[in-house]
Amino acid sequence: MSVTLIDAAAHRRIAELGQRVLAGGGVTRAEGEWLFALARPEDRLDLLVWANRIREHFHGRRVRLCSIVNVKAGGCPEDCRFCAQSAVHAADSPRHALLEADEVREAAREAQAQGVAALGLVAAWRDLREGPALDQMCARLTELKQSGQVRPDASLGMIRSQKVADRLKAAGCECYNHNLETSRRFFSQVCTTHTYEDRVRTLHYLKQAGIRICSGGILGMGETREDRCDLAFALRELGAHTVPLNFLNPIAGTPFAGLTPLAPMEILQIIACFRFILPQSEITIAGGRAVNLRDLQSWIFMAGASALMVGNYLTTANQPVAKDLQMLKDLGLSWRGDEPGGPRAVPASAAAPPVPAAA
Repeated sequence: MSVTLIDAAAHRRIAELGQRVLAGGGVTRAEGEWLFALARPEDRLDLLVWANRIREHFHGRRVRLCSIVNVKAGGCPEDCRFCAQSAVHAADSPRHALLEADEVREAAREAQAQGVAALGLVAAWRDLREGPALDQMCARLTELKQSGQVRPDASLGMIRSQKVADRLKAAGCECYNHNLETSRRFFSQVCTTHTYEDRVRTLHYLKQAGIRICSGGILGMGETREDRCDLAFALRELGAHTVPLNFLNPIAGTPFAGLTPLAPMEILQIIACFRFILPQSEITIAGGRAVNLRDLQSWIFMAGASALMVGNYLTTANQPVAKDLQMLKDLGLSWRGDEPGGPRAVPASAAAPPVPAAA
């Protein structure tokens, strides 16, 4: 009898939190910790059901697709322990200098042909400051903007001054990715060559410039569930528009090569918790998706994901884009560019369904 009562209590509490979020409210830090700590399979499934309702309420049934192009690969001086592009580690990772303009144009054409909404220019270096590299990046962003093929995004390391952020905005950068990676408490276990505060400062420069913030993290690096909760609330406080969630794919030659990957159901629970805490943010599932979730990849949308990174990652392969698009079709989801005339509008009835009653 006591077990049944405990099950009913968890069911009611998840439903109460879900209804509060659907009605425009938020969960507290303590409530977030409780959601991250759910361990019973039936409670996790209940959590996913409500995360799916929250996703449909705020984001409809259209999934945003994005992709990246590594405009400068390898040789980064930072010691981020997950990263194969760090010059500090012994990982076998490709290296190349800045791509030429025609190579970026080709990446944009390919992205547009696949229905991708945004293309991020990513560079493996410490930071972006005044000089030839900034001039080249601004030129690439301006060309992308003027082409109208995809939204010009960037992930070019730390920003050291407001002037640099303002130049990126003037060049056409609409959204900039700079992940917090993990909690403030755990950050020193991930990187020692710069600080968590350096990353927060970069995000403030970008916000001041009027550039949308894309910031998330990597889960499965040995952090606690409390660290994951801290990350979600930090992103809420910073007002992240897009929250990319990556799941560690341990790479030989990096310090994290021996870590045990997260179980698929725990990954789905993490996504759902982020959806409860960040109901209106675009939650994008990115690195480590295929290798960690395997046959459960399609469940990410039930868990609350509203966006997907397609195409290969910086140093690891993703599943073919055609397979991702087929997955979306099979789920009855649409995406940018999947029909003539461009993006499909989300019907009002789909964007704001009535708040479901607790079962």
